[in-house]
Amino acid sequence: MQSITLTDFILRLTIAFLLGAIVGAERQWRQRMAGLRTNILVALGATLFVTIGVSLGDQATGRVVSYVVSGIGFLGAGVIMKDGVNIRGLNTAATLWCSASVGALCGNGFLIEAVIATLFILFTHVLMRPVGNKLGNLPIRKDEDIEYLLVVKCMQEVENHVRVLLLQSIANDHRLILCGLSSTDDGSPARAHITAEILADVNQDLVMEQIASRLTIEQQVYEVKWNKRNNDNDL
Repeated sequence: MQSITLTDFILRLTIAFLLGAIVGAERQWRQRMAGLRTNILVALGATLFVTIGVSLGDQATGRVVSYVVSGIGFLGAGVIMKDGVNIRGLNTAATLWCSASVGALCGNGFLIEAVIATLFILFTHVLMRPVGNKLGNLPIRKDEDIEYLLVVKCMQEVENHVRVLLLQSIANDHRLILCGLSSTDDGSPARAHITAEILADVNQDLVMEQIASRLTIEQQVYEVKWNKRNNDNDL
């Protein structure tokens, strides 16, 4: 069994925090699902579990901790939900993983380490949230806008009404620019297929989801979908 001093424990957590923040900052800036806080929390949780394993060595308790790691993964997956094209619950799942590591520390008698780990987790949520929000609102490239494609399928008699609602929604938000609007009969004269091409200089996924949700509740609108058409599609 390897003994880890309190100073070494804090150093490991600090380095994991900083390196996780570096990776997360790049993901947040590129406006991916797992951003700044998620990457920090995962780095912290992994460090905590490995530290526990190193401290316990090959004892039976170490095997119990490994079971906790596996089990909490299933619990975390249960709180991750798909909302349209957005994924929600990643930070909650990462927090559950970190909370499990704190519990494992307490169960093994590392009480001071558990308190320090808790402070790191709270710091990540409270102080890094505004940092993540600012990074998420930065333009990915100053010379390249994000292009959205919004498609609305409805009955022909409400086509004009839906077009007006769509135009109003875009005009009322200065962050969006309408660069194209077209309609087809969707293979049947009784149905309309409205396609809007929209530009934004920063990520506006939430705004697009709000517009789509507003159009969905209209009578005789039977399908609304949108996607991002920026050139950088790598994850």
